[in-house]
Amino acid sequence: MWIELATKFYPEATFERGAPDGTLSSLQERLGIRLPTDLLKLLGETDGISTDEGLGRIVWSTTRILSDNLEMRGGLYAGLYMPFDDLVFFADAGNGGRFGFPVPLGSLEAGPDVFAWDHEDDSRKWVAPSLPKYLEWWATGKILL
Repeated sequence: MWIELATKFYPEATFERGAPDGTLSSLQERLGIRLPTDLLKLLGETDGISTDEGLGRIVWSTTRILSDNLEMRGGLYAGLYMPFDDLVFFADAGNGGRFGFPVPLGSLEAGPDVFAWDHEDDSRKWVAPSLPKYLEWWATGKILL
C-alpha cells in the first residue's frame, strides 16, 4: 500500500526492503517513543523512500531515524535550539529543515500529525494531519519549508 501511494506522488522514487519487526521494535525502544502506526507500517513495507528531485529524503530509513533523533536530542543541536523531546523526526526537506511527529508532554507515543522544523529560526509548525497527507502535500507543493 505505501509503495503504491508513494509512487503515485513520486513516480521516480526508490524504495528499500522493508525493515523487520525486530528493527522497528528496537528503534522505538532506543528512542523511548511509540511511533505512529502509519510510519511503522510504511517502514515495514519499505525502509525509506528516496527521490532525486531535490525534496530531501521523503522518509528516512530506520537507521537514519534513530541516528538523527539521537543526535538532535544530545549533540551539537542541544545547545543551539529548543529541546527536540517533543518531536520525532522522520524526513528532511533537503534544505536543513526536517519533518517530525509530535510527542505530547508526558506521553511516550508520537501523534499522527506532521510538523516541520525550520533550522533557521527554530520554528515548529503543523503541516499535515497524517503521513499519507504529508506524502501528497509535500509532493504537490502544499507544504513549503
